[in-house]
Amino acid sequence: MEYGVMVFHSTNWALRAEKVAKEGRFEVKLIPTPRHISSDCGMALRFRWEDREALLALLESKGVRVEGVYKLDKSGNC
Repeated sequence: MEYGVMVFHSTNWALRAEKVAKEGRFEVKLIPTPRHISSDCGMALRFRWEDREALLALLESKGVRVEGVYKLDKSGNC
């Protein structure tokens, strides 16, 4: 299974994204932001890559601001 991460401008946005995603029944998990990704927030939301477009649409509809979206390779790097 392939995964991606979303990064946010703050921890508050990351927590809100997790809540909205789980309410939308997406399989997500908050993880430390991978070192090679520059972000103001130390937390990132991991998700199944195949859910990317639907999850982004849901977050946008709920007003959640996403800073960036990255695909993880099998070793967990982007």
